[in-house]
Amino acid sequence: MWRSMAARRACLSIRSRGLKLFEVTHYQTRTTVQSSFPSHLISPNKIPFFPNPRFLSHDSSNPDANDVSGSQVESSIPESNEESYSVFEENPVSVTSESDSELSSSLPFEEIETGSDNLVMGGFASGDDKSIEEDEEVPEVDFEKLESVLSLLQSSSSGSGDGSFELSLDVMDLTIHEEFVIRVLETPLVPGGNLISFFKWASKKPKFSVTTWSVEVIVRAISTSLKKKEAYALWDLIKEIGEKENGVLTTGILNELISLFSKLGKAKAGFEVFNMFGDCGCIADAETYYFTIEALCRRSFFDWACSICEKMLSAGELPESEKVGKVISYLCKGSKAKEAHVIYLFAKEKGRYPPRSSVNFLISSLCQGDETVRLALEMLEDFSGEERKYAIKPFSSVIRGLCRIKDVEGAKELLFKMIDAGPPPGNAIFNFVINGLSKAGDMEEARKMMKLMKIRGLKPDVYTYSVIMSGYAKGGEMEAACKLLAEAKRKHPKLSPVTYHTLIRGYCKLEEFDKALKTLGEMKEYGVQPNADEYNKLIQSLCLKALDWGTAEKLGEEMKENGLHLNGITKGLIRAVKEMEEEKVGSGEVTEGV
Repeated sequence: MWRSMAARRACLSIRSRGLKLFEVTHYQTRTTVQSSFPSHLISPNKIPFFPNPRFLSHDSSNPDANDVSGSQVESSIPESNEESYSVFEENPVSVTSESDSELSSSLPFEEIETGSDNLVMGGFASGDDKSIEEDEEVPEVDFEKLESVLSLLQSSSSGSGDGSFELSLDVMDLTIHEEFVIRVLETPLVPGGNLISFFKWASKKPKFSVTTWSVEVIVRAISTSLKKKEAYALWDLIKEIGEKENGVLTTGILNELISLFSKLGKAKAGFEVFNMFGDCGCIADAETYYFTIEALCRRSFFDWACSICEKMLSAGELPESEKVGKVISYLCKGSKAKEAHVIYLFAKEKGRYPPRSSVNFLISSLCQGDETVRLALEMLEDFSGEERKYAIKPFSSVIRGLCRIKDVEGAKELLFKMIDAGPPPGNAIFNFVINGLSKAGDMEEARKMMKLMKIRGLKPDVYTYSVIMSGYAKGGEMEAACKLLAEAKRKHPKLSPVTYHTLIRGYCKLEEFDKALKTLGEMKEYGVQPNADEYNKLIQSLCLKALDWGTAEKLGEEMKENGLHLNGITKGLIRAVKEMEEEKVGSGEVTEGV
């Protein structure tokens, strides 16, 4: 049965009595619209149908209200557009409530024109679009049959694959057209697999042609469920449509599908969708690249993700700043900091600066590789003003990286820049530089750095003293190391085992074992308990260099009393030296007797 546009509009306005304002979000534009006006009269490119067509069911308790012909509805709209009128403001049929009139009067029409044969609404017919005539035939949705179809789709046996589902639809004698199909697809609480089966069945009917809009609606419906089986069934449907229909699939549809597979953790499927763009005549945009990179990185396919990044940069496409930051973070987690740095430079050139947290993560990741530390150093130049004042973490990472690659001069230079322009360096940054200088044997500069710390109001900690003592011990300057130990005792009530270990190791290196044992005793008196490693190192030195297995054995017993474990290698070493001495003594006695 067919009705004129005016009659159809009146009928749906009556059926929508009492509906509250609802919010509908379009798939691509994401435009939020509040209206009580029937959704099928608004352009399908802007607003979809009612989310739940069950609200528009036939009212059996008031048959007269459901039987309204076109002749019963007349529009009386002034020619002037200076005042805002509802299309049904002067409707002679008293079937709409006061609230309905208020809702319909707030319709977002850009323009309403009346004439003898047509009604044109702004945003619906414009440009080259044909005006919709009032007597143009529009397919009507039979709501009773719609109810029957929805009941079938919501049953557990629908779509079982034995042909009963399609047969059940065939016997309903349905008139299938786009509006009917869209209303079915937009109904909530229908299993996604059943929607796909229905869509395939409907696509075989002569009066229904697969359109971009209908595909968008079914993709959106399946995406909300986040079920793997339904997602793959949808992908099969999309591939089938792409092979049969030209110009139906769009970039937005394929992007939504990639995003769905990304959320489900199916990176390879998302990558397959990306590779289908050319076959479908679609052009990848910034969102396409982002969703594909996200899907691949979530499953640790970082090499594939890097190849997509190269294509993205070659195409000159870049997502918004927030998403650029996420891409950078994804790549850094996959040890692809160098590739992430290329994206950072491209984004900087385009004026899309990633969030500071992503930039800090990139700097930290670059500092972990010897060949990329200086790239991180260059990035520090982008910090200025208040942002630089609080950037202590990235500056600290760069100084630590420079010291690791033994570029202590570069670390010192950066330290002085921090003193001049910020962020103000703390103990940790000074310690990195002092440690680097000590390892390089530049003890004079190391002591100067410690003095600079004091001048700036910082207190050298135990670590500061320990690394400088280590540098002195390494160079054999045990007297200077001992003086520094005395100073550390005055400044700090409690020292660490590492502080004493530095001296003991230095004495052992010089084979001054008596002083090493004395230092071990002082260590205990000062309340610092030696650890197992401390004992093992000293025992090994006594055995290998002094061949003093007796002292070594006493230290082993002392360890046992303190609850420490002497490792098997050290035990074997003590036994071997002891046996060797006993054999040597026995051999001397025999020779003397002869």
